[in-house]
Amino acid sequence: MQFLKTLFWVLLAVFIALFASRNWFDVTINLWGNLQADIKVPVLLALMFLIGWLPTFLLYRARVWALQRRIEAKDAQPPAAAEPAAAPAEHEHAPVI
Repeated sequence: MQFLKTLFWVLLAVFIALFASRNWFDVTINLWGNLQADIKVPVLLALMFLIGWLPTFLLYRARVWALQRRIEAKDAQPPAAAEPAAAPAEHEHAPVI
């Protein structure tokens, strides 16, 4: 299974490298006013990916961190003393005929 994971990541890296080498040209981005920026297409795609992925990843990590803190707080509390179960009340029933 480890071999398949490694093969997948190697193939993905080769695909990204081929894509980047075939599309290595400038793109002009109009920012605000008369400000323009020239950026390579693969760099632009990587930036857009990070802009979309990073907030979601940070939200996920914050949620995991908060849940870990809650679990650690629960584990740090001493266990509550178990109360004996109350005996069920006996009800007198009328005889069934």
